[in-house]
Amino acid sequence: IGEVTVPFESWDHVPNNPFFAPAADISALEAYMDSLRKAGDSCGARIRVCASAVPVGLGEPLFDKMDADIAYAMMGINAVKGVEIGAGFESVTQRGTTHGDSLTPKGFKSNNAGGTLGGISTGQDLEVSIAIKPTSSIISPRETVNLKGEATEVITKGRHDPCVGIRATPIAEAMLALVVMEHALRHRAQNADVNPPMAPIQASFL
Repeated sequence: IGEVTVPFESWDHVPNNPFFAPAADISALEAYMDSLRKAGDSCGARIRVCASAVPVGLGEPLFDKMDADIAYAMMGINAVKGVEIGAGFESVTQRGTTHGDSLTPKGFKSNNAGGTLGGISTGQDLEVSIAIKPTSSIISPRETVNLKGEATEVITKGRHDPCVGIRATPIAEAMLALVVMEHALRHRAQNADVNPPMAPIQASFL
């Protein structure tokens, strides 16, 4: 959230604090929010959501890719300015020998792809991260123009959250769930009679 990095400890902590943080100690986040309120400013957030136990084979290789539909759904959430699947933008600095998720009879050795390859689910966790922009409604004065095109300042009055990313967390979870459910129903309608030629390989053995 903003300039504060939240260490990942356990998903069990997420429902136990108002920030949906995967950590037990949220004192730094509370102090940061208080400082933003006093300054009349706001901050952005990075939200990570995962879907586990997703069946292999959901999605399509072109127009209705699993990852394309996820990105489409996430960008439909207000204030979202970026979407990552798996390693996301970290893929830029990775080499092919590192980014490629090696597959063995025991399962995948990594999940840089974020649970989807070629638009189709791999059976691994669908890992999605979204970037939330800072709240635009703040009490600090900002430069703008009036209806005549003249320079002026605008101040937003009223109660406004210093970080809308906190409220967006359950929305992102719901969006991911909706996309997976839609693809599951479509897959059942189109491929219910398809028998895979090989036994399922577990998602990962890490």
